Order: sequence, then structure tokens, then C-alpha cells
Amino acid sequence: MTRMKFTKEHLVKYMLTLFALSSLLFLFLIFIFILYEGLPLFHKIGLKNIIFGFKWAPTKGSFGIFPMIVSSFLVTLGALFVGAPMGLSCAIYLSEYSGKKMKMFLKPALELLAGIPSVVYGFLGVIYIVPLIRNHFGGAGFSLLSTSIILGVMILPTIISISFDAITSVPKTYREGSFAMGATKWQTIYKVVIPSAKSGILASFILGMGRAIGETMAVIMVAGNALKIPMSILDPLRTLTSNIALELAYATGDHRQGLFSTGVVLLVIIMVLNYIANFGIKKKVIK
Repeated sequence: MTRMKFTKEHLVKYMLTLFALSSLLFLFLIFIFILYEGLPLFHKIGLKNIIFGFKWAPTKGSFGIFPMIVSSFLVTLGALFVGAPMGLSCAIYLSEYSGKKMKMFLKPALELLAGIPSVVYGFLGVIYIVPLIRNHFGGAGFSLLSTSIILGVMILPTIISISFDAITSVPKTYREGSFAMGATKWQTIYKVVIPSAKSGILASFILGMGRAIGETMAVIMVAGNALKIPMSILDPLRTLTSNIALELAYATGDHRQGLFSTGVVLLVIIMVLNYIANFGIKKKVIK
């Protein structure tokens, strides 16, 4: 009987290990596929001409994606500017001010934002945000500003969830010691809790950036898709992800490889952001 139980335990262990390794295998295959399709063009055209080129005209031999790289980072920073204060404020309220019943209602409701399809966010942006910007600020409305607002809302669940966990992981003794010194609740949060949770909060911001820079559908609908570096928050733009989604259906030859090269750049950016975020989380755990 004991031997049979021992065998079953090992069988379950090996099955779970197999499933875990299969997920890593899929990630590895995706990584290899993108590199296989995208790297040849870097060798043919040159890394400098692709990364720092200003003209994207694949049918004419121009594969510059620098305006799209800049646009992707501007949109991401704009989303962080919109979403970070809101997300951190929500996390502080949930962890420090809300009651048990309010927390049980608000936290799942806020996390439901992550389950809303991106096309719905894009649709709401086209119907409400774009006309609002057009009527009150000028321009076409399809702009860096509208895209940043939409993405700022979309990254809220990521920032709220991770920041909330980081804040609640701060030991109660830190708060009690601050209160014993005569500090108010807000002084305790601002001077003690937030600095203690800063690594986790920073990680939530970086993961939110990764979410924003990888978004496609909503960006296509509200960005305007102009192949230039935006000089104003009211200018249209095109990101790396939207460039791939818009042109991959009809691309062939070097054009198709150029889109995969764009994917390689995007993959590297997201991997770097995730590495920095994981480093921040591990640093928090070590502390």
C-alpha cells in the first residue's frame, strides 16, 4: 500500500513537472520563431538602419522603425503618467483606509478591469475620448493624449494589484512604531509604509509599462497610426505593436521579415521591462 502511494506521488510530481516544462517550451518556441523570422533582415539591412531609421516604406527598401519606437515609449510613459497615481491611490485606499466589506467589493471590481477586452476600451475611446479631445483641445482627436488615457485605464489592475500586495506586506510593527512616535495615519503611510513598499510599487509600474507597450487593438483604434514622431500630445502616432497588426496580413518577402524584426525589438523591450520588475520584486522579498 505504501509502495503504491509512493508511486502515485511520483507520478503526480512528474506530470506536474511535465506541464510546467511544456509552458516553458511554448515560450522558447515563440522566442526562437520570432528570432528566426526577424534576425535575417537585421543582417541584410543593418541594425542601425532599422533601429535608427526614420522612414518605414518596406516596398521601397526602407525599414526604419525609430519613430515607432519613440511613439511606443511616449505612449507608455503617458499611460504611466495617467495610471500610476490613480492605481497607487486605489492601492493605498484599499490597504489602509477601506473597511473589510468595502475591500471585498472594490478589489474584485477593480480587478475585473483586466478582463474587459481591449477592443471595448478602444471603442469607448473612439466614442467618448477622441471627440472630447477634438472639441476641447483641437486636432483630430486620434492622438498621443487619447491613447495615453485609454492605456492608463487599462494598466490600472496591474498597478493596483501588485501595489496592494506590496503595501499589505509591510509589517504592522512599522505602523505601530510610527503611531507611537506621534505620527498621523497619513504621515505613517507617506513616511513609513510607502518607502517600505517602494520596490513592489516600482515593480507594479514597470509591469504596467510592459502591459501598455504590448497593447495593440485599443492603440490601433485611437492612436491615428501616423508614421512620424509626435511633436505634441495632440499628434497622431503609430506604435510597434499596431504596425505589426496593421500590415502583417498582406506583407510578403522583406516586408514580412521587417515586421518580424519589429517583433524582435518589441520582444527585447518587454523582456527588459519584466526583468527589471522581477529584480525589484526579488529585492523587496530579500529585504
